[in-house]
Amino acid sequence: MTPRILAEQTLSPGSPVTIAGGVWQIAGGIGIFLLGMILVTEGVKAFAGESLRKALVRFTGSPWRAFLSGAIATLAVQSSSATTLTVIGFVSAGLLTFSQAVGVVIGASLGTTGTGWLVSVLGLKFSIGHYALPVVAIGALLRLLGRGSWHLIGLPLAGFGLIFVGIDTLQQGMSGAANVMSFADWPSAGVIGVVAWVLVGILMTVITQSSSAAIATVLTALHTGSLRFEQAAALVIGASVGTTVTSLLASLGANVSARRTALAHVIFNGSAGGLALLLFPLLMRGIAWAQQHLGLPQGAISLSLFHSCFIGLAAAIYLPLIGPFSRRIEKLLPESESPLVRHLDASVLTLPEVALEASRRALCDTAAELFDAARRRLTWGNRGYHDSGLQQFNDAIRQIETFLRKVRYSPSESRPLSQTHVGQIHTIDHLLRFEQQLQPPRSQVDKLDDPMVQAAKRQAIELLELANRGLRGEAEPGWPDEVRRRSLELAESRRTDRPRLLQPAALAVWEPDQVLGLLDTIRWLDRLGYHAWRVTHHLSGGEVRADGTNDPLSSDSAGPTVRDAPDEPIPATPPR
Repeated sequence: MTPRILAEQTLSPGSPVTIAGGVWQIAGGIGIFLLGMILVTEGVKAFAGESLRKALVRFTGSPWRAFLSGAIATLAVQSSSATTLTVIGFVSAGLLTFSQAVGVVIGASLGTTGTGWLVSVLGLKFSIGHYALPVVAIGALLRLLGRGSWHLIGLPLAGFGLIFVGIDTLQQGMSGAANVMSFADWPSAGVIGVVAWVLVGILMTVITQSSSAAIATVLTALHTGSLRFEQAAALVIGASVGTTVTSLLASLGANVSARRTALAHVIFNGSAGGLALLLFPLLMRGIAWAQQHLGLPQGAISLSLFHSCFIGLAAAIYLPLIGPFSRRIEKLLPESESPLVRHLDASVLTLPEVALEASRRALCDTAAELFDAARRRLTWGNRGYHDSGLQQFNDAIRQIETFLRKVRYSPSESRPLSQTHVGQIHTIDHLLRFEQQLQPPRSQVDKLDDPMVQAAKRQAIELLELANRGLRGEAEPGWPDEVRRRSLELAESRRTDRPRLLQPAALAVWEPDQVLGLLDTIRWLDRLGYHAWRVTHHLSGGEVRADGTNDPLSSDSAGPTVRDAPDEPIPATPPR
């Protein structure tokens, strides 16, 4: 037997070499498609990620707006997983409420059906894989040689081309495989058959970690005749359910907000899949009717419509019920962490802007509670006050400090982010000092009822109340300036009270110990007011200079007693 005859027999249809070649071509096509999706997702996030994130937060007021935001964002980045993971980070950081996050997740599930339309309308209807190669080359050159925005556009452009190269490779592999083996003859009738194909779709998505890749593979197999429509429809249902695995993995070890969002994603997509199974015969008849009477093209386009229909139907059911649905999940997964640090989630550390916003909100919550504790201390004195809760404040501050140490950002982002970062470190310093001031000597607290201290006490209480309401978002605009003004008034009171109290002591009208105790109490109130002002200044967006300060007339490192001299002029900042 000659080598040529042997080779022809070895490479005949159905031979192991031919089957292996087709399998590897299919695997390569899936890989190229996945690589293209990753490049598009990462490229769009790099080019317009900050704008998309801001838009996602800005346009999520009502459930319908949140739904539209999720759908549009997913269409832009071509990945429902990317949108869902971003939303998990946002809700963890407190940028979105949980009900808003549910709306975005539902929109992302519908938005991911756009990939199927892209594949069926362009990738399969027109063989543009060959023409996509120049697009890949142009994108790569822009990435390597481009400047500014052109450099950023190169990555998604190359990814977009790779998507169609992958589809073309996948289509060639499927066409070759269809000659030697086909799944079209496999059983799919009845409930058991449909459920079996759904499970295969779930497995495909879990393996590829991308419902878009699984659906593209199914669309290509349907287009080449390797699958019947009913089989492909069941696989698409499985792919929609399987995509929730990414959310579940992202929520492992995350805070309760992330787990709630992941659970909402699982429940919605699972319900959409269950609804599609329940209405499977009806949906099949509806697609057949549309093909016969409305001219709906058979094959991939019909399958894309099927996908959009059952996801859209589930969205129409859930959107009016987002409120009760969200509250039900919140009951299933109640808060387990300290409410002061509920926004701190390791999953947002990959987004430095979101991470710093999460730490800022945690600092706001902690500071507001500390100010309220100080107000109660001043109001009740030593009567009925317990400082057993102070440890939770210290623990929260230390957790925020640890979280901030893990925040990293690129040099291009360093200037604006580093100012925010430094400002929050200043805030932690002042909060620790403030927390220490809540445990003064008992003698100082006892003198809060002395008539000579009443004015300063009232000023300090009013300042703390305003700072508390401001950090909770309950004060009028301009409240940080009002806190500063009240702190200045408190500083001036301390300065004017000093000589007024020292004079009776010098004339032996009062005992020196009594006068010095009153001065210590007033100085204590002044310190509380000063640190409260500095905290609100940093958390309300006070600019930090390159030398670490953020006020031209002050330095956070100065001591709290530099203004004790009775004849010193009143400076523009409170005493320290």
